[in-house]
Parts: sequence; structure tokens; C-alpha cells
Amino acid sequence: MVITPFQLNLNTVDLSDEQFYQLCQKNQDLQFELTSTGELIIMPPVGGESGNREADLITDVNIWNRQTKLGYTFSSSTIFKLPNGAKRSPDAAWIKKERWEALTPEQKRKFPPIVPDFVIELRSATDNLETLHSKMQEYMDAGVKLAWLINPQQQQVEIYRLGKDVELRSLPTELLGEDILPGFSLSLDCY
Repeated sequence: MVITPFQLNLNTVDLSDEQFYQLCQKNQDLQFELTSTGELIIMPPVGGESGNREADLITDVNIWNRQTKLGYTFSSSTIFKLPNGAKRSPDAAWIKKERWEALTPEQKRKFPPIVPDFVIELRSATDNLETLHSKMQEYMDAGVKLAWLINPQQQQVEIYRLGKDVELRSLPTELLGEDILPGFSLSLDCY
């Protein structure tokens, strides 16, 4: 049985940042996102293959970051408050050190009001591709500088760069962190 994300339309309910935070805290077995239009997305847990792939991606970014000490790496459990009001949780994220350290301790403790510099989304078997495309565009509109949408189902990756057209590559391929994550490279074999 395949469990897909469930969307609940809350656009007539004004859910405050604190109420959303409390909802997430009281339901820690579930993963939530909130769209800019007020839809609450309840996401099922990922399966073993997706969880393993996601862990590998976070590990690769974090190893690079430990070596360079240029910023901070975040897992899919982190929710970021975007300027449009959405509260999103990419599968992996990275933020430049200076930007993260400019936040107050309170902002860091809850859902940080900051747009990551870099994000990765890994499409799982239950993810709708159109929904992921919208989410990637939302990241770019918010100011994410570099983003990768890895799509094992179609054996391709989409590379999003701020202010540029999306680049589509077939797997296997090597992805570079460019000037956002200098020196970082990720080899993607057939996923």
C-alpha cells in the first residue's frame, strides 16, 4: 500500500507561527509543511530506500561542510519559514555561516525565518512531480541560490539556479556546488 501526502485546506483558519509550531511539537510522529495559501500538508514517513538515499545526501553535504566550516547543514526535520508565509522542509539544506549566525537564539530554536542558500529535494515514490516543481519554484522565488531535485523514478536531476533556467540532466551525473558550496561535488549513480 502506498501512502501519499495528505493536504488539509486551512486557508480560512489563520494558523499563527506559534500554533503551527505547537501542532508540530504535539505530533512529532508526523511531518508537516504549510503552503503559502494555508494548506497543511501531512507527509507520510519515507520508506527504507528513500530514507537511506536522503541520509547519504545529508551526510555528503555535512562532510563537505565540516571540512570547509562555511555554514550549517540541516536535515528534512527542519522547517524554514519562507518570506511568502510558507513553512517548508527540504530533504537537505545548507545555510552560509554568517547568515545563520545573524539569527537570534529564539529564531534558531524554533522554525527559523531564513531561506536556505542550498536545498535538495529527493523525489520518493509517493511524491507528485508537479507538486515538487511548485515547491522548487517556491524555493527559488524565496531566494534559494542553488537547488537540486533528484528524481530516481525518471533517472534525472533538475538543477535550479537563482535567476536562470532549470537544467535537466540524466543519471548518472556529477553535481557541483558551484560558487554556493565551493569545492563540493556529488556523484549520482543510477538511483
